[in-house]
Amino acid sequence: MRIDAHHHLWDPARRRQPWMDGPWADPIRRRYTQDDLLPHLAGHGIDATVLVQSSSSYEETTELLAVAAGQGPVSGVVGWADLTGPALAETLAALPAGLVGVRHQVQDEPDPDWLTRPGVLRGLAVLADAGLVYDLLVTPRELPAAHTAVRALPQLEFVLDHAGKPPVARGGWQPWADALAALAALPNVSCKLSGLVTEAGWDTWRPRQILPYARHVLDTFGPERVMFGSDWPVCTLAAGYDDVVALAEAATGRLTPAERAAVFGGTAARVYRTGPGRYGTGPLG
Repeated sequence: MRIDAHHHLWDPARRRQPWMDGPWADPIRRRYTQDDLLPHLAGHGIDATVLVQSSSSYEETTELLAVAAGQGPVSGVVGWADLTGPALAETLAALPAGLVGVRHQVQDEPDPDWLTRPGVLRGLAVLADAGLVYDLLVTPRELPAAHTAVRALPQLEFVLDHAGKPPVARGGWQPWADALAALAALPNVSCKLSGLVTEAGWDTWRPRQILPYARHVLDTFGPERVMFGSDWPVCTLAAGYDDVVALAEAATGRLTPAERAAVFGGTAARVYRTGPGRYGTGPLG
C-alpha cells in the first residue's frame, strides 16, 4: 500500500486562501479537484491519500470531509478547528466521519510560542481525547515551541509537516538540524518527507541540494516515523508530481524494502489509522 500523506484541493473562487498573498501564487491560484490529482496517483501506484486543509475554516473542513465521503483515494482529512474554542470537543464530535487530524497555520502566527499558550495546549489535549492527530505546520522559528508542546502532551500523536521547513534555498543547516533532532527524540511525533522543493530555489534546485535535508529527517526520525507527502499542488511551484516522487525515492534509496514501505505508506497508515477505501472520495464541489 502506497499513501500520499499530504496534498490539498481548493477553489479560490469559492473560498479565499489568505496565504496566497502575492503574485508568486498566481500559478496555483485556480481550482484543483480530485480529477486533477488522480492521473498523478495512478502513475506512481498511490493507493490512498491524506487530504490536508489550506484555510482556517470550518466550512472548508466540512467540504473536504464531503470529498472523503465519496468514491476515490482520499482515506482521511486533516482539517482545521479553533484549538482555543470553548466548544472544541462538541465541534469535533459533530463533524462527519473522515477526520483523522487537525492543523493550524502556526507559521503565520506573530507569536513564535503560540503552541505553548495554555489555551492551545488545552485544545491539543482535546484532540488527544478525540483520538485525532495534530499536524505541525511550523518553520525553524517555531520548532522550539513545537518541542515544548509535543513533550507536554505525550498522549497526543503529532506529525511535523514539510520537515519543519528548513532553509534549503540559502543552504542553511542550523538551528534547524539540531531542533529537528531534538523533536525526533520524542516518541510521539512523526515527520512528513514533503514540501522540500518549495523551500529550495524554485527554478534552480537540484536533488543534491535537497537530499541532505531529507536524509537528516530519515536519520533522526527513522523510517518508521517518516511518511511521504507530495504537497501537491503547492509543489508545482517548483516541481511536478513525478519530480517529487523521484526525489523521495532517491532519499530512501539506501533503505531496506521494509523501511521504504514504511515511508511510502506504512507510517501514514499507522499514525492516521487509515488506508485504502476507509472513506473514499468524490470531487470537490
